[in-house]
Formats: sequence, structure tokens, C-alpha cells
Amino acid sequence: MQNPKVVVIGAGSLFFGRQAIWQMVHSPHLHTGTLALVDTDAERLDKMARLAAMVIEHNNVPLKLEASTDRRDVLPDSDFVVLSFADRSVKFRGIDCQVSEKYGIRMCSGDTVGPGGIFRTMREFPVILQCADDIDDLCPDAWTINYVNPTAVHGLGLRRFAPQRKSFALCDGQHMPYCKQHWAVRAGLVDRREDFTPEMDAKFDLRIAGVNHFTWMVKAEYDGRDVMPDIAADIAKNAANETAAAGDSKASFHDSSMLALYEAFGCIPTCTGHTKEYVRFWQGHGTTKETIPPLAIWNPDDRYPLHDAMWKQVDELVSGQTPIEKFDEWFGPDMATDIIETMVADLRKPFYINTANDGAVTNLPDDAFLELLCDVDIDGPRPRPVGPMPLGVRGMQQLVLDTHELTAEAVATRSHDLLRRAMLTDPLANAIGDSDAIIRELLDAERDALPPCWFE
Repeated sequence: MQNPKVVVIGAGSLFFGRQAIWQMVHSPHLHTGTLALVDTDAERLDKMARLAAMVIEHNNVPLKLEASTDRRDVLPDSDFVVLSFADRSVKFRGIDCQVSEKYGIRMCSGDTVGPGGIFRTMREFPVILQCADDIDDLCPDAWTINYVNPTAVHGLGLRRFAPQRKSFALCDGQHMPYCKQHWAVRAGLVDRREDFTPEMDAKFDLRIAGVNHFTWMVKAEYDGRDVMPDIAADIAKNAANETAAAGDSKASFHDSSMLALYEAFGCIPTCTGHTKEYVRFWQGHGTTKETIPPLAIWNPDDRYPLHDAMWKQVDELVSGQTPIEKFDEWFGPDMATDIIETMVADLRKPFYINTANDGAVTNLPDDAFLELLCDVDIDGPRPRPVGPMPLGVRGMQQLVLDTHELTAEAVATRSHDLLRRAMLTDPLANAIGDSDAIIRELLDAERDALPPCWFE
């Protein structure tokens, strides 16, 4: 494919927009194409478009730039559409977590599992389906890449309720090759990521699989030797003196939680900050005194400064207060555009992608929507073999998969009965009456962000 057109819906994203600009400008396979930025906030869109124009000019590349508050203006002739938007997510994640805490559900992230994941789907998935309709109308051959959390629910939902769409979903937590390099360091194979060579990569059989944010290392062998115990030993060393992480609920007791789960299930969680929210062990309902305290509640006040700092940085770059060449130094590849580059140029790099299992995990259904290491080209991702998921972990995965399917179907069909069933199936539910109360209170608190059908 030559001169690809990439549309980013949600260009003002804290975690995506700037990196997408960097990759589109610096990739020789992408910078001959077009970058189209979409955001419903005209002021933020203008800032990102001006920043992109300055970076393009500074690097003297032929990348074309489009920008619009209406996605339909830029979708025609698109090859890839990246969904990375959110409707006031910090505000509503805070509400989700506060209401849930009243009823004994503690969420340290609040955007993937539990009431937080369900209600974020209710806010965002209808818009994703509207985007899919527009893509079908204006660029039906384009790949749709979902980056909106809960990415597993939305990715599953696109496959189920927009099956004609070519789509997959992403989370940047296991961006390759950094993910594999990270575990090589923790296994003691190298001291630094930079020391991990292609020859070592070929000898390192690392297999990670599971629902997004609930992934587990089920195999780690180097040159035929099991190195998972070495990784666990490094985790134990870090856990020995671990305390609460100030201002970061997901990072608190990170290694201690990872070690406890490894000792219980024999494999290592690879996204622990989220995974400890999927399990019920740190919800604070036990009677025995535990070394690891109950989960700290995600606090929106910790996130607002990050957004403010991002926009301050953008303002200073656009105004010239900060030299534009600093942009090139500060940023690097983004996972979505990295994968797009691989698909366009047939670079044959593997990536962790959320897609259908298709036999990779042999004791989960083929249509289970999992995060798996995939080979990817212009025809899409193909998962590499993983093998069986250990019992116990497999059971927890299936419960989450059922919750995700029920959530996507409830939102797509606007069913109160399925919404309630999804909430009661969720692994964090602990009482029927409390779950019903959470639904009632969140519907009332988030009325202005939810489709009217929930109130008819």
C-alpha cells in the first residue's frame, strides 16, 4: 500500500494524539500519506492540527494533513481509522468508582471491569457503532482499530455487531518489542532492554495471553530453560519492601500483588495494575489480616494534572516557547501507528493485539476475544500459538469473557435485563441488591452522557 490515509478520531487523546503525529511524520512508509485528525472539541483540534503542521514542516516530509470536528468530512478514501476518544472519562470514571465504593466494590482504575467498565461501555460503545456505520458508508475497505477502553468489550462488540467491519482492538501496555525486553530484564537475561539482541529474542519463548488488562505469562523459556522462577524471584525481591505508591492507585503494592497471584496460580500476571482489579482478593471483604491492603480507589484528582501538563506542553510547542525540535526528542512510536506501518510495508513485526482466539489458547473458545501475540499484515492479525491456560486462571477468564459479551449485547440492544445480568456476572459483584443500586445511582448520575434509551 502506498500513500496510506490514517484517520484519528479523538486526536486530543492524552495517550495517543501526539505519538500518532510523531510516527506518521517519522515513518518513511507513512509520511507520504495523509493524517486526518478528528476531535469534537474545536479548540483542542486546532491546537493538535497546528502542532502536526509544525512537526511536518520541521521534518520536511510530504505528509498531508486534514482536520475536522466532523469525522464524515475526512473518512472518504481512508485506509485506517483509529478510535481513541472518550466523553469526559476522568469525570465519569471518578463517579463510577465513588458510587461503587459505597456498595463494597473497590476499583483502582475503573474503566475496564466492574461497574466502571460496564458504564464506560454504555457511554462509548454507541458512538463506536455510529463510527462503524460511517466507515461502512464512506470507506468500507478501511481497517478500524479500537483504542477506546474497555478495549476488549468494544473490540468484541465491533466483531459481533459490525461483523462486516475489518477491525481489531489495542492496548499499549504490551507494546513490542519493549514488552519482551522488559521480561528479559526481569528474568536476568540482560541488565538493560537495549542489550537484548535479535539472537536472544529467537531463544526467548515468551507466551502471554488473556483478556485485555487480565493477561498472564503462561510460559517463559530461554534456550529451553524455564525462567519464570527467575522472574518471580525478581518480583519477590522488589515486593519485600513495597509500600503504597503515592498518587497512583494502580501502582500500589504492584509487585506484592503480582507475587501473590504467581504463588496462587503458577503463572505471572503481566498487567498487574489492572489485573488486581479483576480478582476479588483485594476488595476488602476478608476477615483475615492481609499484608496487602484493600485496593486504593482511583482518584480523578490525580489525572487532571496530567491533562493540564499535556495541554501546557502542546501550547508551549505551538507558541514557539518550546522549540519544535523538542517534540521529536520527547515522543516516539505509538502502538496503533506502529502496527499500521507494519501492515502497510509488510514489515512482519509481531504485536500484542486484541482479537479472536482462533485456537491460540487451546482450552478457550475460538471466538474468545483475547490479547495475543500476533503476526500482522494488510489482511489483519493472526494469533501465534499459546497452548492451554492453567485451570483457575482459565475459569476467571471465562467469567470476564461472559461479562464482556453480556455488556456489549446489553448496550447494542439497549436491554435493561442484559445490563443487570452483566453486572451480576461481573467478578466484582457481591450482592444482587447492591448491584441494582449501583445501576440506579450511576444511571442517575451519568444521565447527560448516556443514550436516552436507558431512561425510556
